[in-house]
Amino acid sequence: MQAVTGRSWCYGDHVSTDQIAPGRYLKLTNQEMAAHVMEGIDPTFATQVGPGDFVVAGVNFGCGSSRESAPAGLKYAGVGAVVAKSFARIFFRNAINVGLPVVVCPQADEIQPRQQLSLHLEEGVLKNLTTGKTYEVTPLPSHIMAILHAGGMVPWLERELLSRKA
Repeated sequence: MQAVTGRSWCYGDHVSTDQIAPGRYLKLTNQEMAAHVMEGIDPTFATQVGPGDFVVAGVNFGCGSSRESAPAGLKYAGVGAVVAKSFARIFFRNAINVGLPVVVCPQADEIQPRQQLSLHLEEGVLKNLTTGKTYEVTPLPSHIMAILHAGGMVPWLERELLSRKA
């Protein structure tokens, strides 16, 4: 997996799935949700986020309901990865399932808005290209990396099933 590079969008602790994917939009497709992602906490996010940009947050990112539309909306909006001090368990798993990289970085609160970041998932390294600082991120297990490499759980399962038929 290549490095993910983009700007940082910084938020605090306990960002809920309702802030990420507001309930009034739950009947939208993932592509349509992308136009409203983060609207509950940052109404300008969806119109300003760029391909590969990072959502950076504190503890318990993605708490609340188990809506898969939250990480899917981020992915379809172009977010390259989410970096946080910790994640709600179900959000973390849903993000992996839709193919959105999520990494734990204990020093995430040192990152400031609009800094240029580069994430090297394979090495477990996050570089702040603006400040020159390098952070270690909690490495993802090989089975999680395989799912991310495939683009999410469904493409991974399709590949696995096809390889077993051969």
